[in-house]
Amino acid sequence: MRVVVDAVAKGRSALPATTTAFETGRASLVVAETEQRPTVLGLMASGRMKIDSGSVTVDGRVDARTLRRRVALVDAPIVSEPEPNVSVIGVVAEELMFAGHAPTPFAAARWLEGIGLDASAGLPIGNVEPTVRIRLLLELAALRKDVEALVLVAPDRHGGEPLAWWGIAQEFAERGYAVLVIAGQASHTAIEAAAVGAEIVAEVDAEVGEADDAAEVTR
Repeated sequence: MRVVVDAVAKGRSALPATTTAFETGRASLVVAETEQRPTVLGLMASGRMKIDSGSVTVDGRVDARTLRRRVALVDAPIVSEPEPNVSVIGVVAEELMFAGHAPTPFAAARWLEGIGLDASAGLPIGNVEPTVRIRLLLELAALRKDVEALVLVAPDRHGGEPLAWWGIAQEFAERGYAVLVIAGQASHTAIEAAAVGAEIVAEVDAEVGEADDAAEVTR
């Protein structure tokens, strides 16, 4: 699955022309600043808002209905974020119902235990540590039938370390989902810097390995 968001825009200031793409097996990061723009972009990328200009295609076709069925919009402010005072177990029970499972507290507790998040069951979702919240909501979205892609909106608004939630997004990509994360410029800069640093380390390790191999040959 590949979704291409090509120069989409909304209104005079709701969202300036923005381009990105996300595909199966890969986590992509796109920048959207201000309070409303991440949600607007998420709604468009998931086929849930009319576009004033530009286009969104899924596997080369404009098909908003398919997008809505196959793309889950995760934790978008006002639109899909859970109420902060609802307990984690309550959030899970509701999502289990939407996914076609038994929406009982017992079923919710067992599901949380199964993914290792049972310690948070009684907490209000608004008080849950950022990375736990993000993992929880992505896992719940992935339960829904036909979902192949996850659009995570503004995870950086909860605080925490960008590399932590970016690592979670990458884990879901490795599980076969197409993942798009919409975040602010500061988070993008931190993640990009870490990626560059990792590349440099990998290059140095490779050069050291080649030098060791060459030294071994000359002995």
